[in-house]
Amino acid sequence: MLYDLARTLMFRLNAETAHELTLNSLSIAASLGLDRLLSSPEWSHPVDVMGIRFPNPVGLAAGLDKNGIAVDGLAAMGFGFIEVGTVTPRPQPGNPKPRLFRIPEHQAIINRMGFNNAGVDQLLVNLQQSRYKGVLGINIGKNKDTPNNRANDDYLLCLRKVYARASYITVNVSSPNTPGLRTLQFGESLNSLLDALKTEQARLAKLHGRYVPIAVKIAPDMEEEEFALVASSLKTYEMDAVIATNTTLSRDGVEDSPVAAEAGGLSGKPVRSRSTTAIRVLARELNGALPIIGVGGICEGFDAAEKIEAGASLVQIYTGFIYHGPALIRDALKEISMLHSATR
Repeated sequence: MLYDLARTLMFRLNAETAHELTLNSLSIAASLGLDRLLSSPEWSHPVDVMGIRFPNPVGLAAGLDKNGIAVDGLAAMGFGFIEVGTVTPRPQPGNPKPRLFRIPEHQAIINRMGFNNAGVDQLLVNLQQSRYKGVLGINIGKNKDTPNNRANDDYLLCLRKVYARASYITVNVSSPNTPGLRTLQFGESLNSLLDALKTEQARLAKLHGRYVPIAVKIAPDMEEEEFALVASSLKTYEMDAVIATNTTLSRDGVEDSPVAAEAGGLSGKPVRSRSTTAIRVLARELNGALPIIGVGGICEGFDAAEKIEAGASLVQIYTGFIYHGPALIRDALKEISMLHSATR
């Protein structure tokens, strides 16, 4: 009820203004200790994935808190893990506004934010001020003005900087809002990046005395053969997880919306089946070689359980959280618990 009222008020504001106001409010509430007043849902079955124990399998996807300013407040909602970013080596403003569009009638969002963030150094400063001791993913990307033939340099720089703070690190090669980025998902570009990341990961593990897993986040806009090729590369280079999926360029399901023609990635309910299909294909191709984190279109508890049933070990929410708030976390945990009970 309280979240419904807050959402009604926020939805009267411009989407990006509401987003920033919400994050700032959560940050202030946490600094005042008000986040401790929130009751997190109970989950009696932690899950072990990537060598990490997750208190529960429902996490927050990257993109909502790019700069890590509201981690404490978000964690108090009951997430089993938080992923911040995407962060780039240097600060960048992102694409011109407006760049974020709600589609309430379809529980969807179109965004073309363009990796707007304060840079990796500022992210680490913000995280240093957080009390959060739970599982933290840090999502890394490349700057817009870095050519693709130098992309590895950006990813490696971010990897080195965030390694000591992260529970796991996500490599974002699938945002549709940085020109040319998605080409890094395929062929020699992908293999070169994965090889460089694994080599540096091994060096950093020795340096820090701690192995930090690396996940790769991919797009939903592929054919089955392309998913198979990506899965083959992930296995070859022994990546630690794959996150499926990012936003889609498709407008299936929102054709009637007045903002359907806006450029950017579509997230929310219309992406659900596309994302789940990707998970099923990856699960078949990977055959247990590495875990899958399912994200895309989770707007009710059933959607989360569906992704677990399709082969995901963990799930993440973002757009559904905007529309439904913390109740979605509770519903997702309930449905996943019921699925586990039914399959025992």
